[in-house]
Amino acid sequence: MKPDFQRDLIPRDDALYLIGALTAVKDKLYNAAQQWELLDENGHVPAAPSYTALLQHAADAQDLSRDVLRLAADFARSPHHTTRAGGTVLKHLATAATISSHSAPHFTETAENALALPRSTNPTDRHYLTNRMVIDHASARAFLRRASDSLRDAAKELDDHLGFQRFLSTLTRREGPPEPPPSRPGGLHR
Repeated sequence: MKPDFQRDLIPRDDALYLIGALTAVKDKLYNAAQQWELLDENGHVPAAPSYTALLQHAADAQDLSRDVLRLAADFARSPHHTTRAGGTVLKHLATAATISSHSAPHFTETAENALALPRSTNPTDRHYLTNRMVIDHASARAFLRRASDSLRDAAKELDDHLGFQRFLSTLTRREGPPEPPPSRPGGLHR
């Protein structure tokens, strides 16, 4: 039974390395979602939103999505994805890869609408484009946050797995030969 336990454990160093990688990308996703804003300090869409800045959001979101996808692909190629904890980690990584891939198109739509906004003369069209921009940009940021949450959950699963390993190691240390009973004064045992 002990070899089965060993096969189902992700080596500590591998788990710690992956937790570090997950945390780094998770933080990048979260920070991007917090920092990439469309609205001004009054909560309004600027009269002339920067197409260049919004397109840069899309390019950077694509890079972040690629980082998430690379993490998922690397883990899927590792033998660790076949363990119970590894299967759960891979599920979170797959979710993060899917969700993060949706952010770049929404940022791109935001940029496209920003480009069309100055050419729009009809107030109804301007209102529609402005609303579309707000919705697309907010959706893109939400996808980044949700992908960050999935990576956080993957790292938590690995951390819990390490906690389980620590628990198992304390049990295996206790499973050694039983200690002899304490001797009684005079050397007599009962």
